[in-house]
Amino acid sequence: MTNKLRYFVANWKMYGHLNSVNSLNKVIKFKKKNKKAKNLKIIYCPPFTLIHPFIQKLKKTNIKTGAQNCSFGSTYGPPTGSINSMMIKSLKCEYVILGHSEKRAKGENDNIINKKIISATESKLKVIFCIGETSKQKRKKLTKKILLSQLSKGLKKVKNKKNILIAYEPVWSIGSGIIPKSQDLENTTNFIKLFLINNMKFKNPKILYGGSVNTKNISLLKKITNLDGFLIGGASQNSNKFIDIIKKTFN
Repeated sequence: MTNKLRYFVANWKMYGHLNSVNSLNKVIKFKKKNKKAKNLKIIYCPPFTLIHPFIQKLKKTNIKTGAQNCSFGSTYGPPTGSINSMMIKSLKCEYVILGHSEKRAKGENDNIINKKIISATESKLKVIFCIGETSKQKRKKLTKKILLSQLSKGLKKVKNKKNILIAYEPVWSIGSGIIPKSQDLENTTNFIKLFLINNMKFKNPKILYGGSVNTKNISLLKKITNLDGFLIGGASQNSNKFIDIIKKTFN
């Protein structure tokens, strides 16, 4: 993995205020001075309220900014509180997270997620497409069936495959501090990669792992050969922890 282009996606969830922008200084300095950091992509996905301040802060760096969600409508309209992909792109934002389990739990189904992915790719956004099984589905040994369904339905009629990153996030791992066993994660990510290549016409699929990624377990996670990076939640909000995760990936 050390020779691959690595993705480190910071999902800030519903945290941060305007002064939080200053916390990026340490990461900017680290990215600029560390030679090993040149071969990686750092992507910050803050709340909507911080996207523009983040982009302004990062505009002279090669650190990118993403949104945490978008509407499935590709045109302007009356839905109060909604943000479409064109509006996100107009801020010079480059990425958007879609299909996150927290959104699925609140009613987003595969059909809605598919429409969002199509809208986002048509607006020239790169999509971080989240998939993952619940603990109940895992116990019933339905992991592969669930992932296959999420991938097939979510990516239906999506043309710009090169702009899709797949983030495997087991729902039972998010916020629990528990990560999959190494062999299980190796097998699951291999299943995802082969399915994307053989069934979805991906040429070089990029797969991230998300779910309780921290400074202690990154030494195990970095050994998974099919992974191209990580989607990091809580630990990414602390610049020291975020940098430590990146450093340990290369050591």
